[in-house]
Amino acid sequence: MKKSKTKLLYSIFLIISLVLIVLNFNYMKTSKYKNETTFKIKIINFKIDGNLLNIQGKEKENIIINYYIKTKKEKDKLTRILKLGDIVEVKGVLQKPKNNSNFYLFNYKKYLLSKKIKWIIKADKIKLLKHNKNILYIIKNKIVNRIESIKNNNYIYLFILGQNNLDSEIRNSYSKNGISHLFAISGMHISLLTLILNKILNLFIKKKKIVFMIISLFLLFYLFLTDYSPSILRATLMYIFNEIFKKQTPIFRITTIFLLLMIINPYYIYNLGFLFSFSISFSLIYFNKIINTYKNYFSKLFMTSFISFMTSIPILIYNFHEINFIGVLANLIFVPFVSLIVFPIGLITFIIPNINFIFIFLVDILENLSLVVNKINFLSFTYTHPNITLIVIYYIIIFLSINYIHKKKRYLFILLIILFVHHNINYFNKFSLTMIDVGQGDSILLKLPKNMNILIDTGGKTSFKEEKWKEKKKNSLVSNITIPYLKAEGINKLNYLILTHGDFDHMGEAINLVDNFKVEKVIFNCGYYNNLENNLIKVLNKKKIKYYSCINKLNINNIKLKFLSTKIYNNENDNSNVIYLKYNNYKYLFMGDAGIEKEKDILDRYNISNIDILKVGHHGSKTSSSKEFINKIKPKYSLISVGTKNKYKHPNKEALDSLKKSKIYRTDIDGMVKIDSNLKIEKCIK
Repeated sequence: MKKSKTKLLYSIFLIISLVLIVLNFNYMKTSKYKNETTFKIKIINFKIDGNLLNIQGKEKENIIINYYIKTKKEKDKLTRILKLGDIVEVKGVLQKPKNNSNFYLFNYKKYLLSKKIKWIIKADKIKLLKHNKNILYIIKNKIVNRIESIKNNNYIYLFILGQNNLDSEIRNSYSKNGISHLFAISGMHISLLTLILNKILNLFIKKKKIVFMIISLFLLFYLFLTDYSPSILRATLMYIFNEIFKKQTPIFRITTIFLLLMIINPYYIYNLGFLFSFSISFSLIYFNKIINTYKNYFSKLFMTSFISFMTSIPILIYNFHEINFIGVLANLIFVPFVSLIVFPIGLITFIIPNINFIFIFLVDILENLSLVVNKINFLSFTYTHPNITLIVIYYIIIFLSINYIHKKKRYLFILLIILFVHHNINYFNKFSLTMIDVGQGDSILLKLPKNMNILIDTGGKTSFKEEKWKEKKKNSLVSNITIPYLKAEGINKLNYLILTHGDFDHMGEAINLVDNFKVEKVIFNCGYYNNLENNLIKVLNKKKIKYYSCINKLNINNIKLKFLSTKIYNNENDNSNVIYLKYNNYKYLFMGDAGIEKEKDILDRYNISNIDILKVGHHGSKTSSSKEFINKIKPKYSLISVGTKNKYKHPNKEALDSLKKSKIYRTDIDGMVKIDSNLKIEKCIK
């Protein structure tokens, strides 16, 4: 009778929870702010990076403040006086966080919502009003100062406060190797901390309830230290629930915690730490009996690693679009190395900084080993971005595979077949065109049947000086946009990289691209090579990548790309590769930065008209898209790749007037634009 009553109550709780989660999705978007310009903010966290002061704070609600420091004197002053918990007066304007402007990539707006942040303040002035006097913040500031005094402290920050400031290359290698869960403070770390505390407290206190209460209070304080990280919140609640609801099953406890946290903030679903923490914890609890059938330590470790990795597959595919299956074996090395050696030594280093040299040595081994494993690519596969239905199918098959691993291997074979088909799905694709949003620059992806892929231009941030570009590699368009998007399309190589011309906003990222992605052939335009092109050629020669210039046509699987050559001009823009393509009875024309003079020469030499898709020349500058040219080619749709509020004021009104009879799509307004073989157009910004 009691069991049936419990089931009924839990069913009611489940229904109420789901209703509240759905309702809260919309409620969470509402804000207490309107049009305020002056704010009194408590500093929850802050970071000074170059001349940017970034503060995560709270007044009416959680908020982000971005303030650009004007002088070195001001920077030194702010570094000296600002502490966590301080109250500052901020004057500035409220700005809405932006959604991603390229499909499938990181969504900053949703990420901030997972932290209950709905606004960013673009600050003009910041003034300290009063110092923090809260004992909790005083302790936290002392901990931060302690970490700051330790050299190479990124991992200390990570293991103590959960702040991930790791180098992007290292961070990406951890993700690709399937071991990033080891660096999100969660169950493993909390278990180790509670084990240590339990051993120490039991030496002095015999009553288990008092020990439990002390450890619970410590964990709640630790939650404050880590800014209530979702993964630590889960682990802390799990520790408390294990004691309070010890008569209930572990599955009951973890699902209850999941529902409670989702009621508090349904946007936790966009937090990777939350996803990894719950999915892996749930699977390890659910398959605990299978794990315990293995008596040998290494066999048990392998099964734990296998289950953790298998459960991570859908999350890895959805967010990173790439899996290195060597991660199953890699976890056998990394899990004990991180959990039993690196993490404990990190904690000891925080207490005894003099042993930091040992910790740095261990971290070097860890990072280098991860980079080596990351380069083992024969078990690394890319996957097109999956929809939610496919994610659900993956989880069903994965759970069946693990559940029947000793009895029925067919589910594992089904999983492998699905992964194989998913990996090779591009061989069945039709033609598509994508105008990638690279800001003030150009980059067009052409996907052709049988997994043939062409990238026309790479873009390049024109605000960066060319000679300092190497310093910007880690924050480049290629690293953050182009390569992640190519992987999201299931592309693991480019058959051709076509560079329309040698301007930085068209090929500034070319070296980064060929350094970090497989490119088979490169095509340059007619005319002389400039410094940027010569530097790229040196890299191509070193990598033995073939390159050509001033070609007339490409024939790929009976799809012909014609390069509309006229003559050699005395400027780089008019020497642009202009490419004409006809597919499925639709006509495409890519103008590069060609100007009015070349447009006239093209009309004189070639008979082109009724263009369906025009990539507008020179970002809609007044030096291109003449009325004569546009009236002749009569584009149905016009694509303009242009940066938001760019200093060149592109696109120009004259060009827009010339194009007014066509439907115009712009990256500064529409974001990424995708066009399929039937001219169905989808834009990223709705």
